[in-house]
Amino acid sequence: MTGAQIVAECLLREGVDVLFAYPGGTSMRLHQALLGSGIRVILPRHEQGAAFAAGGYARISGKAGVCMATSGPGATNLVTGIADAWNDSVPLVAITAQVNQRLIGKNAFQETDIVGVTRPIVKHSYLVLSAADLPEVIKDAMTLAVTGRPGPILIDITCDVLRQECEPIFPEQPNLRAWTMVPDVEQATFKLLMKALRKCKRPCIYAGGGIVHAGAAEALQDFAQKWQIPVATSLMGKGIFPEDNPLSLRMLGMHGTYYANKTVNECDLLLAFGVRFSDRVTGEVSHFAPNATIVHVDIDASEINKNKHADIAINADIAQALDMLCQEKPERHGRKAWLAAIEEWKRQHELQYATDNTFTGPAAIEAISQETKGNATIVTGVGQHQMWTAQFYNFKHPRQLLTSGGLGAMGFGLPAALGAKLAKPDELVLLIDGDGSFQMNIQELATVFAEKIPLKMVLLNNKRLGMVYQWEELFFAGTHANTDMSLNGKYYPDFVTIAKGYGIPATVVTNLKDFRNALRKMLSDKGPFLIDARIIADEQVLPMIPAGGTCEDIITD
Repeated sequence: MTGAQIVAECLLREGVDVLFAYPGGTSMRLHQALLGSGIRVILPRHEQGAAFAAGGYARISGKAGVCMATSGPGATNLVTGIADAWNDSVPLVAITAQVNQRLIGKNAFQETDIVGVTRPIVKHSYLVLSAADLPEVIKDAMTLAVTGRPGPILIDITCDVLRQECEPIFPEQPNLRAWTMVPDVEQATFKLLMKALRKCKRPCIYAGGGIVHAGAAEALQDFAQKWQIPVATSLMGKGIFPEDNPLSLRMLGMHGTYYANKTVNECDLLLAFGVRFSDRVTGEVSHFAPNATIVHVDIDASEINKNKHADIAINADIAQALDMLCQEKPERHGRKAWLAAIEEWKRQHELQYATDNTFTGPAAIEAISQETKGNATIVTGVGQHQMWTAQFYNFKHPRQLLTSGGLGAMGFGLPAALGAKLAKPDELVLLIDGDGSFQMNIQELATVFAEKIPLKMVLLNNKRLGMVYQWEELFFAGTHANTDMSLNGKYYPDFVTIAKGYGIPATVVTNLKDFRNALRKMLSDKGPFLIDARIIADEQVLPMIPAGGTCEDIITD
């Protein structure tokens, strides 16, 4: 078999059913080998679209998403998607073709040291110089991407290796020499945790994406319910705890609820499960949970004590830790006053928005939540619409919100949504995007149409880069620099005409009543559909804790 044929066979053996790939001079042999392989190759219209689509596939399925590109610019166009996967712990395998070995280091046509470029943003990388190495490399890469803390892997294969012939030996098991098993929870440390838990009067859980990756949402819910401990989640943890549960504090951090931030500020025990204490959550970290004993449980030892000192540190699988906690007999002494105080904060500081006759982003999100009965998988771009979605859509289960959290990459939404829909064709996948973010990868409308992907798309169009515009309003005395996306104040471009040019039906709405009607039509339609929802321009995302601020600096109106 040639090296290219070996790659195709290895991916098939690993259960890869969809691959996102854009061809080029060095990678064309891979595309030839994939013809008739049984793997569906999706042709994006940009390599960044391929990487984001593979990320969307991985986020909704939990399986490694696979993307592929040619050398040089093809490989570098994957970098943003790889960085996104790195920041959000998404299992991704990026395969790039490289120039011939004899040309490496000679500034050959379309040569880039993609291994060097991506080294800080991958779990591991391989430069393959022999076709015989491919079976083991691909087996190891596909395993490593999903084990421990998930993340992206890069496989760079020289062009001559793709032509090279050999008799491949396909390993049954991975050979991960540098990989160590996740340690078990230490009994002595667990006893310290239980002592702190039984002693505390004002506990709070801060849970994140680690719960999703561990499949530990049910265990988290069981533990919180038995011990009657309120739960705040990070953006990446949305859905791990039902937001209609009385113990839910919804999202924590910069645009989290007032009561989530207040609860963490006042708690005496913070149970941090599968989180990394992101600056978007903590603000000024020295003032975050200032009166609390910090318990940090994480599968990645490098995260513990990186941003926030942990009084009790447990480097282990969060699923194991929660199972152990669930087996302990619960104690709730002195908890009534604490829970009553939280209920009062909730009553006084509900999430709010303008409820007059104006058509706002939050109103649109609430309408989407109601019309889908909270059962859609929501994919967002990045900006105000992303935060409104996190605030006002009623998430019920893990992997229901797919969004670029750590990297905050505009242009993520459309390709990630089509990747998610391909992974779960029987689920309702709905893209909520902004006019700025949507235009960064708008060309993937061609992929949606050509691949017959029945994706539902809602564009919250406020004619501006809303989040930056909001910061300018709040912190730059309303001085705006390059954040107006309109054309002399008019909506621009004509998204309906663009969508129809790609073969996708679309409509414009300017009020909430028409928006609901358009939603119902879109949801009943069998194919892809785009709604250009022209919302008012001045609605802000609130609450908001200014960057580097504390709970005391929160802006609520």
